[in-house]
Amino acid sequence: MDMFLYLDKDTYLHRLDPRTKLFVMAGSFAAVMLAKAGFLLAVISLLILIYGASGRSLGNLKRIKFLLIMLAVISTLLWALAFQGTTVLWGPFTREGLYYGMATGVRLDAMIIAGMIFLSATKIEEISLGIERLGLPYRAAFAFSTALRLVPMIAATSYTIMQAQRARGLDIDTGNVFTRTKKYVPLLIPVFVSVIRGTNVFAMALESKGFGHDEERTHYLQLGYKKADVLALAVTAGLLAVIIYLR
Repeated sequence: MDMFLYLDKDTYLHRLDPRTKLFVMAGSFAAVMLAKAGFLLAVISLLILIYGASGRSLGNLKRIKFLLIMLAVISTLLWALAFQGTTVLWGPFTREGLYYGMATGVRLDAMIIAGMIFLSATKIEEISLGIERLGLPYRAAFAFSTALRLVPMIAATSYTIMQAQRARGLDIDTGNVFTRTKKYVPLLIPVFVSVIRGTNVFAMALESKGFGHDEERTHYLQLGYKKADVLALAVTAGLLAVIIYLR
């Protein structure tokens, strides 16, 4: 079971500088938050999907399709109940609240998809070096990249322990939601113990290699802006300017 998000492809998107991809992701977040008209929001979401498809970086969306669907549905229902409009459709639901809830769901899904595209097309080492080149201290950049590494490690550990307990006869697939949730509780202790043990070994490995001894460090990986980076930055900045003007 592959727990990592990076998709090893040879596309223009994978070859872009990580700082460029960070800016495009941040620009996508800003664009969907600034867009007020439903048509404009749909166009921006479509552009994000085209951007990911052009770099063959949408493969991980099938892993979070349930999350995307649930976010859209729950957002629509909650905001339809909470947002007070003037055109009543049925009971507490209004047309304005329904439209606002749907727009909020699309915004959340679009931002998650933009983030998933970034993680699918960028190695963790590139992310760390990219944010370090943007001015973040390398200790903070390393901590951020380590957090990204820990997420799949915890997921892999949980999956391994769950399969081991299934082999011992633990039934975690039957019963209602509350019954299945109670069956998962005993699995938390071995997961936490395994993660803490691995983190301790990781800390000792860093200390043995002198991590943090120098304020500056060298990198084998070298970054540099190319023509494709300039074009991507210009297109993103231009689209943001158009959206701000329309707003």
